[in-house]
Amino acid sequence: MSPAIVRKAIAEFVGTAILVFFAVGSAIFGIDVIGPVGVAFAFGFVLLALAYAIGPVSGCHVNPAVTLGVLIAKGISLTEAGVYWAAQLLGGIVGAALLKAVASLGDVTDQTGGFGTNNWGDGAGIANAGGTFLLEVILTFLLVLVVLLVTAQQAAPGFAGLAIGLSLTVIHLVGIPLDGTSVNPARSLGPALFNGGDSLTHVWVFILAPLVGAGIAAALAPLLTTTPMPAADQNIPADRDPTGADVPAGRNKGTARPAKRRR
Repeated sequence: MSPAIVRKAIAEFVGTAILVFFAVGSAIFGIDVIGPVGVAFAFGFVLLALAYAIGPVSGCHVNPAVTLGVLIAKGISLTEAGVYWAAQLLGGIVGAALLKAVASLGDVTDQTGGFGTNNWGDGAGIANAGGTFLLEVILTFLLVLVVLLVTAQQAAPGFAGLAIGLSLTVIHLVGIPLDGTSVNPARSLGPALFNGGDSLTHVWVFILAPLVGAGIAAALAPLLTTTPMPAADQNIPADRDPTGADVPAGRNKGTARPAKRRR
């Protein structure tokens, strides 16, 4: 692999591990104190920070469903998407492993009772797989649609990370009382592997449904944009980052304006 792809893979691995550890960790270690609203904001704030931190490196997908949406939109190649998926799934597992280590070695009580996993029934708001599947499709549809639209070339530069982070917060405000909210196969798989039981048996819903939602979002996004997403092999102008997480050249204070053309 080229150094650029390796750098992107590392960013996706680290970013996904951070998302799982801090966001899921806010539920495992603190939901009794901060409540579902606090956990929702934890997910949103972590993703917002990551968008600006690693967005210019990899686009800050940190989610296999987002990567699928970008792939369908022809924003990355299939090979690159495969590398992203591997890095994200491994990052989710490592993030969950670190949570397990802290909980075990620190003798900490799991305040979720299920290691922050996603599930239905047994106290969850949704009692069956069908309703959970539909919910995850809808929630992931919103997330991926927002990602694709705010990172399009005509979107307001510099605000993509804010929009994506806030959308994930809203998604969790709706989904936490119902199934714990996944919208991210890597986020669901990692904790499920360490919790086992029904969490692991049911995790297929939280892997498949987000991918379906991402596919629908990717199919609809072109109908709502006037400029196509940059292709994987397309050269991006130096003053425009396709993630939308940076401030393009010329927008910073003190940057000289181009001279007016004489008539």
